[in-house]
Amino acid sequence: MKYLLFALAMVAAPVAAQNQDLGSPAPEGGEVETLGEASEEGGLTFTVTDESDWQDLGIAIPGFATDRDQPTAANKDGTAALGREVARVITANLRNNGLFKPTGPDSLPQPSFAQITAPSFSTWSGRGAEMLVHGYVRERSDGRLLFGCYLYDVALQSELVREGWVVPPADWRRAAHKCSDLIYSRLTGESPFFDSRIAYIAEVGPKDKRVKRLAIMDSDGANHRFLTLGSATALTPRYSPDYKRLLYLSYVDGNPRIYVYDIGTGKQVLVTQSTNPTFAPRWSPDGNSILYSMAVSGNTDIYRVPASGGRSVRLTDTPGIDIGGSYSPDGRKIVFESDRSGSQQCYVMDADGSNQQRISFSGGRCATPEWSPRGDQIAFTRIAGDFNIAVMTPAGRNMRVLTSGWQDEAPTWAPNGRIIQFFRTERNSGRSNLYQVDLTGRNERKLPTPVDASDPAWGPLLP
Repeated sequence: MKYLLFALAMVAAPVAAQNQDLGSPAPEGGEVETLGEASEEGGLTFTVTDESDWQDLGIAIPGFATDRDQPTAANKDGTAALGREVARVITANLRNNGLFKPTGPDSLPQPSFAQITAPSFSTWSGRGAEMLVHGYVRERSDGRLLFGCYLYDVALQSELVREGWVVPPADWRRAAHKCSDLIYSRLTGESPFFDSRIAYIAEVGPKDKRVKRLAIMDSDGANHRFLTLGSATALTPRYSPDYKRLLYLSYVDGNPRIYVYDIGTGKQVLVTQSTNPTFAPRWSPDGNSILYSMAVSGNTDIYRVPASGGRSVRLTDTPGIDIGGSYSPDGRKIVFESDRSGSQQCYVMDADGSNQQRISFSGGRCATPEWSPRGDQIAFTRIAGDFNIAVMTPAGRNMRVLTSGWQDEAPTWAPNGRIIQFFRTERNSGRSNLYQVDLTGRNERKLPTPVDASDPAWGPLLP
């Protein structure tokens, strides 16, 4: 799909954009292009460093305005209705993140199109707003949608940042996620994560005849779709670094196969297969190699195979079960779990399998480790009676338990390395659902899915 990201650098009201061609979309599969810098009056910098400040931010997000209300392929009720939907998505994103206190369009007055770049600050300060999000949407002559997003500091009566996007009608939610990312990054100084996608295993049926299908959705659970039919069991999906492919494990007639699924074409390529039990395939950061674990003659080791298929190389050779390799962001290290010490613990080794060292010494067991995109933390399942999500440094220090469920497992990181997704199994019903928690452990929420869910995988930020 094709997208254009451009900076709305002029101070003039968006009416001036009505007769301008704002550019052509980026090449297929290319990164979103930035064509300018947002203005920052007086060199203003607003970076939140204390979480209590985040909690106190009152952000007003009224409906996005439009210069001419007309039906679109994205919303038959018109661009005005679409503008309100965009504001609702942004409000939900920021509220669910747990760091802000946004008020959405259903409780706020609707600004006019001319007010988008000339807000009535007295109106918003009277409502207790500290930050104000304005935006607009209109349909271009080619049928694509033009969105503008503006963030204002109400007390200083100053614009903090602005950006805009041209998207196909079907992708209007991406504009909402990009606006959310813009706000989040500007107010926190953190990297964004809303414009990303999640893969997981959708589960239905009784335990002895469980159907497990590959499914994907947006980071907020929207745009859900199933990718496989369920005739073969699918497990442990992972997005490729370029977002174009999904890696997953499939059992057909009891035999494991590792596939790479092309999301754009629906075609899949067999990477490797065996009659031996196989587990947890994972991408290398450059997308050229795949790690997986395989049990041979009662011993389970970690292997590496080219993503296009070919000869596998064994990286571990220690009696016991070595499983669950995850690369560091620079590709130089691998974290994995092993029971070589007598119980499940986490280890780190060099990418070639050398220099294997245990890092978990904080009590309990350590399983399903995954390296943060930032490289500064490793998330894992801590087993000490219950199963909970925990984090530690790559050296095994500063271990912190983030959740308190009965069975929380399989952590996967948001692209910015601040949020962790996992799945939780309920004690009585056995139902499983996806959850997210931030690194404080205080902001936890359930992610909606149409069926039971397990084995989540959070992809990188969309290009």
